[in-house]
Amino acid sequence: MVASNSTGSSCEIEVDGVRVDLRNRLLAAFLAWLVPGAGHMYQRRYTKGTLFLVCILLIWILGFAFGGGHVVYASWEPGDKRWHFFLQAGVGTVALPALIQGNHMRKNTVNGRTVPGYEPLWGGFMAPPQRPVIEGNPDEVAAWYAVYGAGYEMGTLYTVIAGLLNILVIYDAFAGPLAVPISGRKKEGGDSPGEPSGGDESVASSDSFGVTANSDARTTTRGSTDVGLAQ
Repeated sequence: MVASNSTGSSCEIEVDGVRVDLRNRLLAAFLAWLVPGAGHMYQRRYTKGTLFLVCILLIWILGFAFGGGHVVYASWEPGDKRWHFFLQAGVGTVALPALIQGNHMRKNTVNGRTVPGYEPLWGGFMAPPQRPVIEGNPDEVAAWYAVYGAGYEMGTLYTVIAGLLNILVIYDAFAGPLAVPISGRKKEGGDSPGEPSGGDESVASSDSFGVTANSDARTTTRGSTDVGLAQ
């Protein structure tokens, strides 16, 4: 059974007999984007919130480590359109330094080339590669692939998956649990107390037929005896 009750900015739903207060759903969704699981903790759904926080951030950190810290960066330059970042950013706050680094690189790029003397922020943490990036040419991206090999691809995949998972978490914080009963309980028709089931009706009918047949047999026997005595 699923029921809902909204009052102002608060929303309370009931799923399978359990009431869940989603509180301010928009705020919960925003918190879930900032930090995985934060929206659920705001809704006092602490078990889910902790599970999402640990699992999603662990996947993201593992991927980041596999790629040597270079798999998450923001870039939309010719030859290096990093579309993966749009999905990686689903994790929220931990991906925001890449936007700051990307903007810093943009200010230090002229005619598609990084200006001499450019220094990335924070020791290069989430900094994009220096320009230009041309496929097939020896550049910084090629150097990352040479050093980390398959780890670079795996790291990109892991961080993308973490971002996609958190998008589902954001939806759960906004919409609440899946609106399907999960206990397995269901109402059995025709088996409530006081109502005979189909099998009982068959037995009752059979018993009634048997009683009638026996009564007819006794009547026939008695009639035959009376006739014999009369003769």
